[in-house]
Formats: sequence, structure tokens, C-alpha cells
Amino acid sequence: MANSPTRKTSADDRSSDVTVNVSEEEADADLGDRLRSEPERFTAVHHRYFRDIYRYAAGRLDAQTAEDIAAETFLTAFDQRDEFDPERGALRPWLFGIATNLIARHRRKEARHYAALSRVAREPDTEGPENRILASVTAQRMQPHLAKAMAELLPGERDVLLLIALAQLSYEEVAEALAISSGTVGSRLSRARLKLRKFIDQEAVHG
Repeated sequence: MANSPTRKTSADDRSSDVTVNVSEEEADADLGDRLRSEPERFTAVHHRYFRDIYRYAAGRLDAQTAEDIAAETFLTAFDQRDEFDPERGALRPWLFGIATNLIARHRRKEARHYAALSRVAREPDTEGPENRILASVTAQRMQPHLAKAMAELLPGERDVLLLIALAQLSYEEVAEALAISSGTVGSRLSRARLKLRKFIDQEAVHG
């Protein structure tokens, strides 16, 4: 029986996890298609995407919780590898979908995360989702207002916005990750952007 991915792994030491000789150039479709018959190749999936999943979770929650979310994402994916269908989508959005579902269990902690950011004016954090969105919404000096606005979004709107802004998924990949239509992705993103702009404009005038 193949061993499942390591339950706890440092985010700064991923390269040592690779025990299977898999080329980085191997397409996700090929890798995903072989997981059922060669489960040991899941180590390559872990190595390829752990850091991306960790950064996404860390942008939405604290670092320690992000470690737990990332580890659980790959444990869940390994357990569900037989359910992965390469014809329905790629590995990357599938993994981000699992991570997003796990993050949903921490909605209150995420809200506190943004509330804390909104109370403290600080230098931009290049790893945080706020700065990714900030460039297309307003100036960097508005970061506390943006963090407060992020906390006011509906969960589905925030999921779509951050999968695009932080995880850098395409509309189609977000649709795969959240099991929704591309049209729903577009409408949620439009609503989120509109709310952010209105909220930040109001805070700039009154705050």
C-alpha cells in the first residue's frame, strides 16, 4: 500500500520531500491520469503544489493554520485520488478547490484576520492577497480600508476573488475548483469588485 503524504511539513523545506523521479515538465494531465495506477506519484503532486496551496491559505489565514490547511489538503487529495478525473479538470484547480473548502471551516478566523489588518497600518506584505488586489482597486495607502472591505464580502465572492487574485487561477479554473459555472465566477467577481470599490470610496471620504 502506498504511503499517504507527510502530515506535517515545513513550508520552507519542500524539495527534500521528492522521492519519486518525476520531471517538472510532466503535464498535470499525465500525472493526474496515472495517480490511480501509480499512487506513489502523488509525492510529485505534493512537491509541485504544496507551496502554492500554503501561500494561498496563509494569505487568508495565519501561518500556523495555513500549514494545517495545506497538509490536510494533500491528505484529502490523496485519499480522494481515485475520484480525480483529468477529463473534468486539472490537478491545480482541484487542489485549490479542496483547500478552499477546508478554509471555509475557518470563516470566523479569516474575518478576524482582515479585521486585524484593517486596524493596523503597515508596510505592504507582498505575500498577502490584499496587495494583489490592491493594484487594480486603489493605492497602497488604502490597504487598511481594503482589508476591512474584504471582510464584508460574501464567502463565495471572497473565494472567487482570492482564487483569481492570490492563487492566480483563470475563470475556468476557478469554476472547476468551486464546482460552479464560469458565468457564476464572473458575476461573483463583478459583485466583489463593485463592493470593494464602493466600500473603499466611502472609507476614503468618511474614514
